[in-house]
Amino acid sequence: MLIGFLLMSEFIGTAASVGTAEAAYRVGVSAAWNVAALGIGFVLYSWLLASRFKAIGENTISGALARTYGRNVKLATSVIMIFALQIVAISTYTSGGAIVAPLFGIGRSTAICITAAAGVLYVSLGGMSSVIYTNVIHAIVKYIGVIIALVFAIHQIGGVGELQAQLPPEMLAVDTVGWAQICAWLVAGIGAVFATQYVVQAINAVPDEATAKRASFYSALLLIPFGILAAMIGMVCQILYPGIKATQSFPSLIADMQALPATIVVAGLAASLFGTISALSIGAATLVYKDFYLPISGRTGDDPASLRFIRWATIVAGLLPIPLAILSTEVLSVTFLAKSLRASLAVLVLLAFFAPRFGSPRAAMASIGLSLVGVIGWFLAGNPGGIDNAYIAVAIPILVMTVSRLLGGSNAPAKEPQSR
Repeated sequence: MLIGFLLMSEFIGTAASVGTAEAAYRVGVSAAWNVAALGIGFVLYSWLLASRFKAIGENTISGALARTYGRNVKLATSVIMIFALQIVAISTYTSGGAIVAPLFGIGRSTAICITAAAGVLYVSLGGMSSVIYTNVIHAIVKYIGVIIALVFAIHQIGGVGELQAQLPPEMLAVDTVGWAQICAWLVAGIGAVFATQYVVQAINAVPDEATAKRASFYSALLLIPFGILAAMIGMVCQILYPGIKATQSFPSLIADMQALPATIVVAGLAASLFGTISALSIGAATLVYKDFYLPISGRTGDDPASLRFIRWATIVAGLLPIPLAILSTEVLSVTFLAKSLRASLAVLVLLAFFAPRFGSPRAAMASIGLSLVGVIGWFLAGNPGGIDNAYIAVAIPILVMTVSRLLGGSNAPAKEPQSR
């Protein structure tokens, strides 16, 4: 159950709550699908991949892919994961700034800078151990905070009956956002679970497959209600604050709350915010450190220069997303761009385990490079033709690996040298 809470805490950062409320302000309860997709992803992971990772004794995604496609693919995987982590940081800073700005009466850009600086300070003082120990507490406090916020909001409008009476029927339908968008969220969410490093490590830490499945189910059971709660907050805000920017729906509600409940809600949001920033900064810095710095420098992990590098890399990883966070206005769409990038890796993970000879190492490399450029380019172009970038993320590796197979490319699984 603790592993379930730990995993949930990483996926319900400020972007999940503020972003879901933002989407629900526009489309209603169907916005909850973006969080429900993650719960479904955890269930599928327990059935398809948990036992596979344990069977090969590998608890890193890049290491698993290296066994099938070689070292170059391992390095390319690290690059795309670093990009994905930095993109998640952009949406985290954006949503954090949306919470901080109205509370302290400061500009949005200043709030984002303060949020990022506080997060970097948090991780540089505490390190990974503090992130692990506090994440479960973060999740509990944030869950309580979201419940308090929703109870307050419902009371403000006069009860659940008023919510149903004052909103148009489509806001209460489960498919208002459209099945194309729901499917895109499912693709991106499931892909993110399949190709997120701390998911693999946390679930594989349990002693057996049955326990791994239970941990995954606990995560799903905790995630799905949270998505519904956050969506309902956005729907109530549509009644309370008509005409505001959707991103400001949750922050506006907090600003109207009394001091004590508002403090609990903000504490929960801040806790998850700093926990998420810490995990993202450490994750990106660790990938740079292990897969690039150590092999290039030839140093060991206990070398003083190596320790200095990882500390500075963590600080840089925490500060780099600030300019793009200031320019970003969409929390949920940016969050799912990062999930889409990981969905590309998820396709390769599934092929590596279930069809290792399908395609070739060269095709796997091409898939990663084209996915990185293609998915980000498609997102920046505004998802042309209404085709979500999540579909592009999955289509590219499938297409490239299929073409490779048709042209005679076949992979003889290559074992990655094991290091201890």
